[in-house]
Amino acid sequence: MTAKTMKLQGIHMMTGKIVLKSGLHIGAGDTEMRIGGTDSPVIKHPHTLDPYIPGSSIKGKVRSLLELQSGLMGFTKGKPLGIKDYKELDGKQKESCRDIICLFGASGADTDELMEIGPSRLSFADAPLDEEWKSNALEQNQAFTEVKSENAIDRVKGTAMHPRFIERVAAGAQFSFSISLKLFEGDQGFEDLLLKGLKLLEMDALGGSGSRGYGRIEFQFDDPGIQEKFQAINPLS
Repeated sequence: MTAKTMKLQGIHMMTGKIVLKSGLHIGAGDTEMRIGGTDSPVIKHPHTLDPYIPGSSIKGKVRSLLELQSGLMGFTKGKPLGIKDYKELDGKQKESCRDIICLFGASGADTDELMEIGPSRLSFADAPLDEEWKSNALEQNQAFTEVKSENAIDRVKGTAMHPRFIERVAAGAQFSFSISLKLFEGDQGFEDLLLKGLKLLEMDALGGSGSRGYGRIEFQFDDPGIQEKFQAINPLS
């Protein structure tokens, strides 16, 4: 693709639900400690105070997992792939780098390579609580979040130390997600790559403390065809 052939041919929307299989913690970055508050609150909408999943959190984790699966994360020493990496790679690695940058975008100078790749194809919307799930939860006086206490163990004395209180969205909560995928003339395989990344996310964890069981999720797509395709994906084959 060049600047002269950069022709938008379609925008595909993927919508559905994210169902929490375990507690989810995406921190609010609140540095103010309130009396009776938690050490680490979850991010909430400023007006409704409902928890939500930022689109940037989904996008960042999916990109990270795809770069990890491609084998290129070692090449970049953990930094996101960029145009500089694209120029230095060759063969299949260059193709993988190009596809990931096409989907998620790249920062850097306005180069010929960036014009060849074009703008980022993906847009992740913030995911609010699913309205039907929220209504049922309110009818049942069900809290949206829980506070989980954690501590370290003194292995000599066998006693707990350094107690902390982590807020997380309770397992079972449901969020509505929306992802748009722009397709330009000549684009191929990007929907499959996106689904592969979402499958990797489902197999891993979203948010913080994934190694301690937080953030297990399940995607449920509104489109039955997409759902069937998603369930058949083995991203590590």
